[in-house]
Amino acid sequence: MSQPNHRPVRKAVIPIAGLGTRHFPASHAVKKELFPVVGSDGIARALFHYHLLELEAAGIEQICLITQPGEDEMVQNYLRGPDDNYLKRLAKYPALLREAEQMRGFAQRVSFAVQHQQEGYGHAVFQTRGFAGGEMVLLGLGDHLFRGHPLSPYRELADMATVSGGRSVSAVNRISAGELKGYGTIAGRRRTDNPRLIDVSLIIEKPAVAVAREQLHVNDLPPETWLGWFGMHLLAPGIYDILAEMIRNDVRDNGEFQLTRAQEIQRQREGYLALEMAGAERFDFGVPDDFVASVQAFRRPA
Repeated sequence: MSQPNHRPVRKAVIPIAGLGTRHFPASHAVKKELFPVVGSDGIARALFHYHLLELEAAGIEQICLITQPGEDEMVQNYLRGPDDNYLKRLAKYPALLREAEQMRGFAQRVSFAVQHQQEGYGHAVFQTRGFAGGEMVLLGLGDHLFRGHPLSPYRELADMATVSGGRSVSAVNRISAGELKGYGTIAGRRRTDNPRLIDVSLIIEKPAVAVAREQLHVNDLPPETWLGWFGMHLLAPGIYDILAEMIRNDVRDNGEFQLTRAQEIQRQREGYLALEMAGAERFDFGVPDDFVASVQAFRRPA
């Protein structure tokens, strides 16, 4: 039976509400997601700015940023860009002038959801329920950047809406035993018609190595290799109902409402897919050492 077609994904959510504790004291003065990152074109942009560029390339029309109280104004000021006097100074730098004009365009398409309490990643995502409005949404980690060739990873994942049958799809990539402690990890079986697409049979957040060896198998992977979260998800609307149940019933992991638990519940109720990313790169800016390495790697052309 053929899968039903769904309209293109129009909306995306990027959480930038974290405290940036591991980047203290710099993050006490400037939000981590506003730290400068130089692209391969030589232009220095705020970290989150690159998400907007990639999402635009993926055809996304509306973007919601999750912030802490009061931080939305800081981000809005960035997107509004310089005043007219400063724009005159940019006139001799055409590339930067174009950048300023593009930023003003982004300002018209970006909205904000506020996470008033630091209650976990799932709790942050739940704040965008109204923005999602019953549609599928793309979700990307605000302290990561993603790059693909020739397609944007966001585009690849958004395109899965046409074949997923309305189910959520998470991007995954290969991880080793030493990396299991950092990622949600899946078990499942590859589809014969598209081996990169996996019917997921189990999702566990940051599993112990012994648990992964026993329970988290995907066919055709080398020994001691697993598939873990790449950092972006295409979420079906039912995830918000599950998060609402978890919050109402105070279902927490390590004191927080975790998105991965909601994804496993959604898998049990609705089914769940994963897409193994090929030819895509993930840059993790979450801790200072990784930030330095990612800034250097991201500067190089894809």
